[in-house]
Amino acid sequence: MDALTRDVAYPFRVTSDVTWLTQDGYDRLQEELTERSGPRRAEITKRIEAAREEGDLKENGGYHAAKEEQGKNEARIRVLKHLLENAQIGAPDAHEDEVAPGKVVTVRFVEFDEEETFLLGLREEAAHASVEVYSPTSPLGEAVLGKSKGDVTSYTLANGKSMTVEIVAVAPYAP
Repeated sequence: MDALTRDVAYPFRVTSDVTWLTQDGYDRLQEELTERSGPRRAEITKRIEAAREEGDLKENGGYHAAKEEQGKNEARIRVLKHLLENAQIGAPDAHEDEVAPGKVVTVRFVEFDEEETFLLGLREEAAHASVEVYSPTSPLGEAVLGKSKGDVTSYTLANGKSMTVEIVAVAPYAP
């Protein structure tokens, strides 16, 4: 499957109020938040202080690099807090064969008669998932969300072409 159907942005929310995560995903994000807001934040602050002591900040590459890293770290902390504050563990209430976040979905690409299996979830789950992860806000994710085994649906690729998929199987995710 090409990268056009995968989500490349941070999908902060799957619905207006809830971020669906597996328990394992929630725990990993909580650990990352603890590390970033504690030891990593303190280490970056020490590097900034050490670089300040070197003198002229205009041409101090170490200072500018540390300040940039600090900005990225603080941004990630905000994203993690948002995800965790809006987290719901498990999958939404859905019928057993209904596609929902937290479910593993197998689709058949009708035009190619090829199948692909993926977890419908946040990209934060991707690093540790045993299958590919597609966001519910990606074109393919939006197309299959709420559908059931046996349904056929289409979605539009980034190049404007249409892709038709049949939902072959739906199962809860088990890491």
